[in-house]
Amino acid sequence: MALIITDECINCDVCEPECPNNAIYQGDEIYEIDPDKCTECVGHFDEPQCQQVCPVDCIPLDPDRPETHDQLMEKFVKLTSKS
Repeated sequence: MALIITDECINCDVCEPECPNNAIYQGDEIYEIDPDKCTECVGHFDEPQCQQVCPVDCIPLDPDRPETHDQLMEKFVKLTSKS
């Protein structure tokens, strides 16, 4: 699953630089995650780095985008391939 940022976000700016896929960006009101770039850090780290640094725990899995570990790995390969 891709991750989402909920309305509890306090715009503290700590998650954005932690994302190895540059999936996190400043939205109109809070930070947002591009689900096409989010791999939950699969391929980079053992745990989603944004979740690790978030002080308000507002980055859950997106229930509308179920993805298996293999699908996340495929997305990682596509994002990091030099084509």
